[in-house]
Amino acid sequence: MNLFEAVVLGVVEGVTEFLPVSSTGHLTIAEKVLGLPIDDESITAFTAVIQIGAIAAVLVFFRRDLWRITTAWLSGLVHPEQRGSFDHRFGWYVILGSVPIVVAALLGKSLVTGPLRSLWWVAGALIAWSVVMVAAERVATQRRGERDIRLVDVLVIGVLQCVALVPGVSRSGATISAGLFLGLDRVTSTRLSFFLSIPALVGAGIYQLPQALDGGVGWLPTLVATVVSFVVAYASVAWLLRFVAGHSITVFVWYRVALGALLLTLLGTGVTAAT
Repeated sequence: MNLFEAVVLGVVEGVTEFLPVSSTGHLTIAEKVLGLPIDDESITAFTAVIQIGAIAAVLVFFRRDLWRITTAWLSGLVHPEQRGSFDHRFGWYVILGSVPIVVAALLGKSLVTGPLRSLWWVAGALIAWSVVMVAAERVATQRRGERDIRLVDVLVIGVLQCVALVPGVSRSGATISAGLFLGLDRVTSTRLSFFLSIPALVGAGIYQLPQALDGGVGWLPTLVATVVSFVVAYASVAWLLRFVAGHSITVFVWYRVALGALLLTLLGTGVTAAT
């Protein structure tokens, strides 16, 4: 991988990681366009590692919230009287809500890095999950805010986050849709999606780091793509929070379906190969 390709992929990651359009799906498409072997394990690992840049953007953007939640969680471990605070509970919510995807990723690693790297899966998931996103907006009451989040909400959202292991579904699309189904408002669902992304994506990136560096991609392209994804993702996070405050996520459905249909056409006519 050369530095130009690394920059392109960093931009794609930064733009798409938190939008409900599937960053993994877009990275798979971009890698295919650039002529990279999308089913190669080192490319799959690189895709996971550069997500750390996007997560770093979340850490910086929400630094005050994360500091407050972390200190409250740690304080509650030592002082039982502080365990009733929302911030202490929320710290546990993020931890427990991240468990399902960690387990699913470890158990399904061979599937995620193998058969699911096909563009057929990306195209199908882009279209299929769009139906779920529309349904979530249709039934959403948005009557509950962040302080109304319960453990059962986070566990349900955490389980649905596992569906995003299929490229094309979108982790944010899955978690935001789940929040809407549960009656959470759109901003709360989006913020929770950001917080749940931290353990999941950092863990995946660290786990795949040796494969990305030793498997052929190299440290310099990986570092460049990660830095680029951080810069672009920071702007993406800020924009998305403002957007969802007054707009439905179904606006992304039109793009998802169009992209999925285009992919199916290219694959069905033999213009491009699935891997």
